[in-house]
Parts: sequence; structure tokens; C-alpha cells
Amino acid sequence: MSRNILAVTVFLIIAASVFASGSKDESAQTKIVQVTGLVRLVGSSPMYEIVISGAEFQWYVVRDEMDKLFDLQHQTVTVEGEETIMELKFANGRPAGTRRELRKIKIISVQQ
Repeated sequence: MSRNILAVTVFLIIAASVFASGSKDESAQTKIVQVTGLVRLVGSSPMYEIVISGAEFQWYVVRDEMDKLFDLQHQTVTVEGEETIMELKFANGRPAGTRRELRKIKIISVQQ
């Protein structure tokens, strides 16, 4: 009896750890882009983000790079950086949209 309980417990622990690890998301695409848009601060402290709003898309600046653009809020900038495009999904697997992130940002120009 105790062996069966032990076997079931071990099985449940292994099953839970395998399920929790998931699989690597292969849908993210990365490329170097040059974007122009308005620098905005969205959210509230401590979970705010810097966003560059262009004509067609919005690019979220990764947290490590936000200090480069923080003082340029409400200004139009042209930057070059590494864009990562991720297809977001809800918990039930349905599509939740696309998120574009910028990292390794280099400021090309600032328009007042």
C-alpha cells in the first residue's frame, strides 16, 4: 500500500515538473530595424514601459534600454535596434496579438 502511494506521489511530482517547464517558444523573430515614432511612457510605477509609437506599429523598449529614451518623452525619434516580434497567446491558446520589442538601441535623430 505504501509503495503505491509513494509511486503515485513520485509520478505526480514528475508530471507536474514536466508540464511546468513547457517548451521553448519558436515564434519569436529577431532582426535589425530603423523605426521612427513618438516616445511615450505607459503604465504606472513600478510597472511602466517606454513605447515608441510609429505610424503602423508600437515598439516596447526593453527595461535595460529605457534610460536611453526616458528624457525624450513626447518627442519624435528615429532609432535603430534589434526588433523581436512575439506572437502572444492567451492561457487557452487563442491568439492575443503581436508584441514588438526593441533592444540594443542606437539613437539616430531626435525631432522636437
